Amino acid sequence: METVSTGVIEWAVAELVLPGQTESGDRYLVTPAPDGVLVAVVDGLGHGADAAEAAKAAVRSLERHAQEPIITLIKSCHQSLAGTRGVVMSVAALDARAETMTWVGVGNVEGVLLRAQASVSPRRESLLLRGGVVGGRLPALLAAILPMMRGDALILATDGVRSNFALANFAHGESPQQLADRILAEWGTKTDDALVLVARYLGGAP
Repeated sequence: METVSTGVIEWAVAELVLPGQTESGDRYLVTPAPDGVLVAVVDGLGHGADAAEAAKAAVRSLERHAQEPIITLIKSCHQSLAGTRGVVMSVAALDARAETMTWVGVGNVEGVLLRAQASVSPRRESLLLRGGVVGGRLPALLAAILPMMRGDALILATDGVRSNFALANFAHGESPQQLADRILAEWGTKTDDALVLVARYLGGAP
């Protein structure tokens, strides 16, 4: 796919289906939210059709409740996934009016925020992941709120991507699609479904 712009972010996805499977259990969502945009990456437990069905159900729930506060959103998703094998997910709500990002992670979908400006410290922030399963054992949820500046890049990646990608030095001149493709190519395990979403904050009210 090509890099897509919503006015608040420009974003892109790179993904790989586990060889031998016809459908990925990794899914994503980018959709309008109050004063900005909601970004999510979801990984259905395991792989194959059952994982894909759980992930698709999670994305439908997130989209349906995208106007709700982020904790409420995940709790609604948890209820809607009863009877499925469940998912892990990381979700970020970017508010262009307040110039903030609120993010939450349940399970092992890695989240990293790369700062565009060299004067900002730290230059990268990592999402605090809480162990658990949405649709199974939901942990106590704690959202973190970070200030956002134009050019900051959010990366969300499923466990089909080695987590040490977060330690690499990335060139800020790369487009979201170039960055997503490179992370998948260089850090993808090729032993599981894999998905990388990169969203660069453009700033300004929607």
